[in-house]
Parts: sequence; structure tokens; C-alpha cells
Amino acid sequence: MICRAMLFDLDGTLLDTARDLADALNELRRQEGLAALELARVRNFVSHGSAALVRIAFPQAPEAEFLSLRDRLLEIYGAALAVHTRPFDGVPELLEDLERRGIPWGVVTNKPHSLAQPLLQALSLSERAGIIVGGDTLPERKPHPRPLLYAAERLGVPPAETVYVGDAERDILAARAAGMRAVVACFGYIGPADDPRAWPADAWVHSPLAILEWLQSVAPHAPAPR
Repeated sequence: MICRAMLFDLDGTLLDTARDLADALNELRRQEGLAALELARVRNFVSHGSAALVRIAFPQAPEAEFLSLRDRLLEIYGAALAVHTRPFDGVPELLEDLERRGIPWGVVTNKPHSLAQPLLQALSLSERAGIIVGGDTLPERKPHPRPLLYAAERLGVPPAETVYVGDAERDILAARAAGMRAVVACFGYIGPADDPRAWPADAWVHSPLAILEWLQSVAPHAPAPR
């Protein structure tokens, strides 16, 4: 195996965004006269996007109200993107190692680009990323493979030489359909109903630094740090 580029999902893979999203959701519930939800109740749904969050917070909302609530949630969240959000432990070292090796990295997320870009910028990551693909960058979004193929094309790397890391089944299905190696971020927002071992991945890792260990095991001749 050759790895010449690595792509990441955002929420639950590169960044721990759960608390900021939970705070935004609870502010929306407060505005609607409802009590706050515990972070543990929200965390496992973060990777499923704003629609899933609104559904758990307002399960009885009719469709028209649901769409309005979703728009309000994104507005609230957009005003406080990076209050508590940080890279998962080990991510800074992982990215630094990739950069030393001359392996470009990027982000492919279903989060709207208007949120993903400023979030990464707030954490001083946007200029380091070789590509940032949001959920609205293209007509298709994960689990469709097109966003991953687009990212690899922009990086100038063949899909077969690209690794994609994500914490949701849609991530792994998209990577597999794109002809990329797929790695499950088991440290992410995986709920009790999920069965990541059933997903068609190449590896399952429990920390960001374990990605480097896996990469060295399957690609021992990967570029050495420069």
C-alpha cells in the first residue's frame, strides 16, 4: 500500500465539536421553553448532522417547524463555533507527522462549508489543510463518493493512494465507493446502536496516533519525516 494523502471527516474525527453543538442545541431548546439535554445524550448524534440533533431535541416537530428549527440551530452554532471545540488528543501530533512526511491532508465533511471553513480557521488549521470539502461544496454528499474523489483530485493524488478517516458508517461507505482505504475513528461519536466492526473498513483505531501506527504497519516504506 502507498499513502500519498490522508482525508478526514471533521466532527468526531479531527475535532471534538460535541460540547459547542450541544450548547447551541440547548440554547435553541431554552428559547422554546424546554430544559437542557445532557451532553451525553447529544454526543453520539453529532456526526449525523444538524437534522439528527434537531430530531432528538424536538422529536414531535412537524416538517415546516423542523426546517425552521434547523436553520435557527445553525445560526446559533455559527455564532459560537469554537468556544470549547478542540482537536482530539493526538490530532496535532498526527497532522504534524503527516506534514513532516510530505503527505498532504484535507477535510471532507457533510458540515456546510460556511461552518467548516471558519471553524478550521479559528483553530489555525484551515491554511494547513490541502482541501476542505463541505456538505454543500458539491451537489453530492457522503455517503456518495464524489466529495472524496473531488478532494483527491484537488490534491493531485489517486484515490487508491488516499486514506480516509471517519467515525460514521457513511464515511466508510464513501471511502470504499471512492476506491480509498478506510479507517474508522473509534474514538469519535459512535453510539451504542452502531456496529463499526461491521463497516467495510481497513482498520479500526482508538486514538489519532494509532493511525500512524497502522500506516507504518501497512505502508512501511511511507515517506520518512523530513
